[in-house]
Amino acid sequence: VLSLVGLVSGLRQNLPIVSFEEGYSHLFGENNLVVLRDGKSVRLSLDGRTGSGFVSQDVYRNGYFSASIKLPGDYTAGVVVAFYLSNGDRYEKNHDEIDIEFLGNVKGKEWRIQTNVYGNGSTGFGREERYGLWFDPTESFHHYSVLWTRNLIVFFVDDVPIREMKRMIIDGDGDEFPSKPMSVYGTIWDGSDWATNGGKYRVDYGYAPFVSEFSEFVLHGRSVGYAGERRAEMAEFRKGYMQYSYCYDRARYDSPLPECVIDAEEAERLRRFDPVTFGEVGGRRRRRRRGRRNR
Repeated sequence: VLSLVGLVSGLRQNLPIVSFEEGYSHLFGENNLVVLRDGKSVRLSLDGRTGSGFVSQDVYRNGYFSASIKLPGDYTAGVVVAFYLSNGDRYEKNHDEIDIEFLGNVKGKEWRIQTNVYGNGSTGFGREERYGLWFDPTESFHHYSVLWTRNLIVFFVDDVPIREMKRMIIDGDGDEFPSKPMSVYGTIWDGSDWATNGGKYRVDYGYAPFVSEFSEFVLHGRSVGYAGERRAEMAEFRKGYMQYSYCYDRARYDSPLPECVIDAEEAERLRRFDPVTFGEVGGRRRRRRRGRRNR
């Protein structure tokens, strides 16, 4: 367990960086995955033939997982770059997943980052949150991290906590918190049907190949703690950059899901941002999120 001083200065700086070959293996994509000469970085690309991806050599029950990522530039609508944990290959009907996904952009527009969580096959409920970023993720590397403990998940961008999700058990039943061992993945793939403006803008392979780079891998497979003092930093980020949260989506859910902690100021900011989605219950209805997308 790291000290409070170490936590406040950033979890990532206190943990060892592993080379790609120490921690990961080629998952798919043939020559679209290239390990760079230093052995600590990997280049993933998407073209008209295939995307590409890697997977951790070990599985983890809890821990802290991080990578520095640089996203492809120019027109990238429909292109999804993901860094996530999953056990879908072992638990087809009740898998767990913790997602960081980048949803592509139309040239001149901002990339969006999305976080999502599934526990015990709860894919019928989307727990997405989406955010803008205070930097251009295509110009240089930035750090994206997940802290996963037995009762808590925290997402970080450049060591700033942006989302916290606590484990909630209702009357001893209905636990939808990730609890089974998971592998760590990095992928780039074609998400034309949904990623950019709900599928309005699709991948244009005239701009291919789309190239993303991953480096500075941290695979720390044990619980490492989280300082409550950093919640103020997370609140500041959410105030300035959060654009969507399932907890406030009144067009999708009649009432918040059990783990949601409703903040009145946060609810009002989102309502002003998108009054149709975050306004009164009974607005336009959406289909519940469909099952696991095939990466």
